[in-house]
Amino acid sequence: MLLEGIHLPLTTPFYPDGRLNLRKLEHNVDRYSRTPVAGLLVLGASGEGSALTDDETVDVLKTTSELAAKEKVLLACVGRDSVFATLALAEAAAAAKFDAVVVGAPSFGPELRLELVTYFQAVADRSPLPVVLSSTASARLSVDVLAELAGHPSILGVIDSEAVGERLAAILAATNHVSREVTVTTIFAAATGRMLAVTVPSGAGTFVSAESLGGGGAALAVAPPVPALKTRTKRIGFQVLGGTTETMLDAFAGGAVGAVPRFGASAPQACNEVFQAWKDGDAPLAAEKQARILAAAARMEGAGAVGAIKYGCDLNGYYGGRPRLPLLAPTIDVRGAIDLEMAGLKN
Repeated sequence: MLLEGIHLPLTTPFYPDGRLNLRKLEHNVDRYSRTPVAGLLVLGASGEGSALTDDETVDVLKTTSELAAKEKVLLACVGRDSVFATLALAEAAAAAKFDAVVVGAPSFGPELRLELVTYFQAVADRSPLPVVLSSTASARLSVDVLAELAGHPSILGVIDSEAVGERLAAILAATNHVSREVTVTTIFAAATGRMLAVTVPSGAGTFVSAESLGGGGAALAVAPPVPALKTRTKRIGFQVLGGTTETMLDAFAGGAVGAVPRFGASAPQACNEVFQAWKDGDAPLAAEKQARILAAAARMEGAGAVGAIKYGCDLNGYYGGRPRLPLLAPTIDVRGAIDLEMAGLKN
């Protein structure tokens, strides 16, 4: 699966009493699907994935898949402390027709290297979907661990919140032996599983299968299957995605293929413009687009990030609402500051 581009880390809507609000999630996914971003990520830190029950997690997966445009890459954060629990959610993501799962270090800590590598390898061995690793400042995966895992055929890459400068260069150097082919569209965009699925259109039946003719019974005419999407292949390496809005452009310049900016849930178009300008080879415009979002992103990705990002969603026509307790909505003063910083970022 090609991971190039901006992937939006979605928030999870709740009713005021804390119940999961799937109707508002449908609204958000439908609107995000109309933006030019490459993909959608659910159940991450911004999505309060750890605050959901397993049943709620399955509901979020199903709802997102049903409403998302078929060309959007769907990523599901399914990491749990055990291989067993992680694989159970990976199965649910596969049943919901997601494209890959995102898995970070379990809470026992990355310092237990043997257990850590065993965890990721066991998940990748048995997961029905490809795996994208997740590395954050609080649960960092070392470069040597990434290098060891990169060669696994089911591990696509890593979302790394510190993927800039020397660390990004070290990751790319340590994984440059990885080379694999992925299926893409004729314009070299990601070809999702939902795009590749063969469907049967409704209408008059004119197609009779060879199997039905040879069975001795009555032949049933059905509508002919729609041809599969025309595709080609692209050779890629271990794919690194930046994990913060502030360092997006530095990550692209260093060799990252995309990013998962938390601020993207509030301003998807503004974040995508940074990537698009860089991809078009216009570095000055990319820097200008990045500078345009830095003040708002820095405030909303700091303390109280989930509540602030949800408030930013409300300002831009996406439903944010309140986070689930014990997380809190931003104060009046913080909301006022966000109002000012988001004034020029309506999309």
